[in-house]
Parts: sequence; C-alpha cells; structure tokens
Amino acid sequence: MVVGSDISRYPNTPRPTCRGYLHKRTQSAILKGWRKRWFVLKHNGCLHYYRHKKDEGKCKPLEVTKLEGAEIGVDTSLGKPFVFKCIPQSGNRIFYFCATSNQEMKRWLEAMDKAVHP
Repeated sequence: MVVGSDISRYPNTPRPTCRGYLHKRTQSAILKGWRKRWFVLKHNGCLHYYRHKKDEGKCKPLEVTKLEGAEIGVDTSLGKPFVFKCIPQSGNRIFYFCATSNQEMKRWLEAMDKAVHP
C-alpha cells in the first residue's frame, strides 16, 4: 500500500504526470514571500497543491487550478533563478513558482505545457 496516496484504492487511476516540492510566491495582504508547497499535476490537467507531501491523498488540496489554456513560461522579473509563472485562463491570478534547479524547472514546464495543450 502506498502511504499518503489513494492509488492503492483506485488501481486504474493514472499516476500524476508530475509531482514534487516547489516554492510558490505568496502575495496576500498579511504574508509576502515564498512558501514551500507539494504540487501534483494530474492527468486531467489540474494542478493541486498541499502544504506537505504527506497531505496528498489524506487532505483536500489547498487549491486546484485547471491549466488548460493557461500561459506558462520562465520569469526573470523577480531577479531569482529557476522562477516560472502560470497565468490560468480562468481568474485574474498569476502564480509564480520557484524550482530548486534548472533541470527541475524544465521538468515542470514540460509537464505543464502538456496540460496547457492537451
């Protein structure tokens, strides 16, 4: 049995296309900065995120965003390496993500690009 996942209960469910920790820029009125979050990109093109890896499959995601039709790309405006942004079609929010390496950023950008253009 896989702990922290519902894969064992639903064996025919496809595994997520991409998952891992990313730093997400927080722009709330109270908090500003970067928060480490566990992201899961599902086959249906939805990006889920959780506070921690262990929350996947146990807790509801903090947010779910449909990536189809979104604008995704590298962002250099924040002066930080390995930053990329996502502007979903629905809503007026811009998500900024920061990966730990260029290779990790490319992995996410490729996976997200497939979700944007299914």
